[in-house]
Amino acid sequence: MSDYAENTASGQTSRRGGGGRDAKRATRAASAASSVPYITRKVPYYEVLDAEGLETIEHNADTILQEVGIDFRDDAEALEIWRQAGADVQGERVQFPRGMCRALVQASAPRQFTQHARNPARSVEIGGRNTVFAPAYGSPFAHDLDRGRRYATIEDFRNFVKLAYSSHALHHSGGTVCEPVDLPVNKRHLDMVHAHIRYSDKPFMGSVTHPERAQDSIELARIAFGDNFIDPLTDKPRTVLINLINANSPLTFDETMLGAAKVYARANQATLITPFILSGAMSPVTVAGTAAQTLAEALAGMAFVQLVNPGAPVVMGSFASSMSMQSGAPTFGTPEPALVLYVMAALARRLGVPFRSGGGLCGSKIPDAQAASESANTLLPTCLGGVNFVLHTAGWLEGGLAMGYEKFILDVDQAGMMHTLLAGVDLSENGQAVDAIREVGPGKHFLGCAHTQANFETAFYRSPITDNNSYEQWLAEGSLDIAQRANTRWKRMLAEYQAPPLDVAIEEALDDYIARRKASMPDAFS
Repeated sequence: MSDYAENTASGQTSRRGGGGRDAKRATRAASAASSVPYITRKVPYYEVLDAEGLETIEHNADTILQEVGIDFRDDAEALEIWRQAGADVQGERVQFPRGMCRALVQASAPRQFTQHARNPARSVEIGGRNTVFAPAYGSPFAHDLDRGRRYATIEDFRNFVKLAYSSHALHHSGGTVCEPVDLPVNKRHLDMVHAHIRYSDKPFMGSVTHPERAQDSIELARIAFGDNFIDPLTDKPRTVLINLINANSPLTFDETMLGAAKVYARANQATLITPFILSGAMSPVTVAGTAAQTLAEALAGMAFVQLVNPGAPVVMGSFASSMSMQSGAPTFGTPEPALVLYVMAALARRLGVPFRSGGGLCGSKIPDAQAASESANTLLPTCLGGVNFVLHTAGWLEGGLAMGYEKFILDVDQAGMMHTLLAGVDLSENGQAVDAIREVGPGKHFLGCAHTQANFETAFYRSPITDNNSYEQWLAEGSLDIAQRANTRWKRMLAEYQAPPLDVAIEEALDDYIARRKASMPDAFS
């Protein structure tokens, strides 16, 4: 059952005063309604610039590409690809004729694509009016109320995969949901990809920390998908992985990211081309300057993927945080990154590619009021602006350094609310509710009318972790704050977790591949 539908259903049952068949039907209905593979928005986009303003950003991005250029470091093949395409290559610096990168992207990059899941019912559509929520990514630490902050382990990694699988507000299993630092650096990717396949049947991400690890991710996916890995209509691999390729801002792609991008592009797997920017250090301090640089870097990366394999799915990414000009620390939930997000989302729509940004970002070290406010101030612009792939939806603490168990639960609750917000206003006959107003008339209440009775089980979003009881009841139940309630919830979710089915032959083939690969290389912890 959905993590947020479960409590909705149980809470509604208690208010009815009993269980029985009706309560069970309500529970099933709530779960089915919330268990959608992705969101298709029914509300308009929020825009902060008109066409003239967006054209200015596009013009400046082309100026950066033409006059300044992008460094493609330590990758002779990448430089030769650009040279053959007609770019000006001087050493590792590549400068592009005005409009070249945009033309390459628009000529072949898909506007929307399917990332196939092991369970076809959970495949996601990335692009268009769709929104896909994925967990946070990349934290070396884990945090919970019982043990505090500590280095993350493979047990933590598997736990978060299970929690994401059990959370119907999330549509994706994510990638490096935390770094299992108890495993060798050069081998841990095998255990991480295996965890996504074994403990979830939602779509997931591959490794990008070395081209060989990218290839391992593809081979493990090939085993997991079996005959479904190849599309019989095109005789090409289906897109079953999406993968994070960060620019090394400012204006640089390094050999690690370029190597992984080439591996995935040649296998028809999707890449998120994302400049990772701390404004003031890695880009100008202004919104317009950061947006122009982000667009330039993303265009260069996406165009490169199209040169490697025309038609390979790409997603334009933007990760831009502000920074404290006093300490140099990243800051989250502030207005300027939200403005960058709104601008970049509009630019992606004009370019005709899917867009990745946003999430539940915060700088707080614990799941407190700062964490909640900063994350809400990031997630709401994410949804209003029209982000298609939302990495870091759930779990992010401490500027991304820690993956929090309680924070994960708090963020999933917010993601559940976004499902309702993006569904927009119901203007059906039932939504208009004119008959209810006729029935009740002046001076009475709606609690017992037929319309309320027919709709009360699904009328409002009900959080599984907020407390709306009386002060006296809250005291009687232990005076728990929301983080303590979230602590109870994630433990219950893990205790009740049931793995999705996986064919024994596939499991054995995965184990065999992983064992052979691990045996072929010595342990490396750096």
